[in-house]
Amino acid sequence: MPINYLRGLTKPERSDVTNGRLGRSLAFVAGAANAGGFLAVGQYTSHMSGIVSSLGDNLALGDINVVVAGLSSLLSFLVGAATSAILINWGRRRHLHSQYAMPLMLEASLLLLFGFLGSNLETHRVLFVPATVCLLCYVMGLQNAMITKISKAEIRTTHVTGLVTDIGIELGKLFYWNVGATPANLVRGDRQKLVLLGSLLLSFLVGGLTGAMGFRHLGFVSTVPLAIVLLALAVVPIVDDMRAYRS
Repeated sequence: MPINYLRGLTKPERSDVTNGRLGRSLAFVAGAANAGGFLAVGQYTSHMSGIVSSLGDNLALGDINVVVAGLSSLLSFLVGAATSAILINWGRRRHLHSQYAMPLMLEASLLLLFGFLGSNLETHRVLFVPATVCLLCYVMGLQNAMITKISKAEIRTTHVTGLVTDIGIELGKLFYWNVGATPANLVRGDRQKLVLLGSLLLSFLVGGLTGAMGFRHLGFVSTVPLAIVLLALAVVPIVDDMRAYRS
């Protein structure tokens, strides 16, 4: 039963239920990595809105070093998203069970690399802090593109601006006063979608709390459980493909 459950989370055949389960798991990981990364390098790496805004500010101020750092973060997120799309389309072309699992396996490996880089941050901050920021931005782009493709753009997990916006829209529809409305123009809130969005937001929040507490008390080793979660999500379809290739 657990094997079938894990297989269903990333298999090519999708449903709203499996998309929701996977989305909540990835939102937790993203929240934890984002919070832990902030404590490590003093920068959130999951959303590009702030980075792009800072690019404009620092261009106006003439702070070229910060502009270069911001561009590197933005490009890293972009390349991560492109990598995810390449892996998924490559696997889809070959009808692999692991077409959605491959980006998660790569993400797990990179989170372990983040933990390894962390041991060098204090002694080589000039070199390893920028590298760590770019690594985490790449990971966030990788994950966000994967869940976007798997859910047909209905779910995103690495930032909450869109989630909160969609929650507000659904609440507005839910509490709309339909006095005098006809069936043709009746406004109805999507309660099922509202529950999904709320659960994603909560998962990101819990992940952020867990990541911050883990980093505070355990340091960079707290990335290991996150990598294990991702490996658990990805490993079954990959093993299925390996068995199919051998046969």
